[in-house]
Amino acid sequence: MSTLRQLRNFWILWVTTIVLACFSNAVAQAGYRVTDLGTEGNDNLGCAMSVNDQGWTEIMAGNVEPGQQDSVVGKLLNGRALIDVDGFKLDLGTLGGLNSWMNWGEINDFGQVVGFSETNVPDPNGEDICGFGTHLTCRPFLWQFFHMSALPTLGGNNAQASAINDRGQIAGFAENTTVDSGCPPNRIQLPVLWEKGKAQPLPTVGSDPDGVAFWINDQGQAVGYSGTCTAALHAVSWENGTAFPLPDLGTGAIAQGINNQGQIVGTVGSPDGTTQYGALWQNGAITNLGTLPGDFAAIATGINSKGQVVGSTWDSNFNWSHGFIWQDGVMTDLNTLFPASSNLFATMANKINERGQISGMAIVLSGPHAGNIHAFLATPVRQSIGRSVAEVAPTRPKSNLPANVSKQHLQRFGLVRFER
Repeated sequence: MSTLRQLRNFWILWVTTIVLACFSNAVAQAGYRVTDLGTEGNDNLGCAMSVNDQGWTEIMAGNVEPGQQDSVVGKLLNGRALIDVDGFKLDLGTLGGLNSWMNWGEINDFGQVVGFSETNVPDPNGEDICGFGTHLTCRPFLWQFFHMSALPTLGGNNAQASAINDRGQIAGFAENTTVDSGCPPNRIQLPVLWEKGKAQPLPTVGSDPDGVAFWINDQGQAVGYSGTCTAALHAVSWENGTAFPLPDLGTGAIAQGINNQGQIVGTVGSPDGTTQYGALWQNGAITNLGTLPGDFAAIATGINSKGQVVGSTWDSNFNWSHGFIWQDGVMTDLNTLFPASSNLFATMANKINERGQISGMAIVLSGPHAGNIHAFLATPVRQSIGRSVAEVAPTRPKSNLPANVSKQHLQRFGLVRFER
């Protein structure tokens, strides 16, 4: 056989192998194995907010008061922060009050967890920062070695911790002692970086009085927003103590997550200010991820080093509608990738780890818990899933929760209104 023919045959074989490998990978990433993480006891709400690279999740579980469909903000009767490690759930406890919770929250690869908890001390200014209607002081916590400890504030009575990286740096917000003129009697809330037990305020943009840091990567880059107590005016990234406003579409934005490559995800107000979309910031530019067909709005909340983005959409009634994954320029409803046997309709997707595992919240489709909200963990599988949840439930099923519980989540998750 001539050398030319040998090279030609080798080339055909090589190209065929590459094509088959690509096709195989496309099939291999066809879906997810879904683990129903449930909730706690008789609670009717469970949501996996964060997942570390070990597949351990941080879960918020609680009961929502029924019959508040006309209320602007739904009321949680109770709530606790939990972690789930390979099916074993552990209640993290509180700082003296009845409830603990999380503003996204995070569990890092060392099993350290952050969030916020009520104390047993009434807030002297009547504030209700934890949001349970108890008006007890609300403190950020760090949970490690089976112990919850409070983090310091900036002189005020309340604060919340949102994320912790593998270096132990923590992001969130804390009050100072100045009354917030836009929301009296509340005090001004500033973005904060906690390091080695000390609270360091992060700057806001221009004359903005308030801000929140939602996430921090392992390089110490934090992201969040700057604005007022009622409106997010700028999406922001912080690096070395400096605030960098991120571009938007003219009506404000919020940054919710950042990976170790510096890619940032969040939500951006539409140019006309009527809704908001998922957003990706990289190389100084913003990409509008849009929302899923038929849904009103979207938020992107997690991104891994591969650039896979996850998030959630909601409908015009402010009900969480679908969890999504965005990759290779395409937003996909997670329910088309979940097997029908999972019995869960994903309404939120919150974070994605380096293994591609996704944490979130879903409506139980059938059985004794039908209509309840359960936490889930979705793990990529390398085989076809057969029929998907989307084929079994082509429209969002009804839940047992009041319609306005989603508005409560929007407020808790930092989705204050945008304005410019």
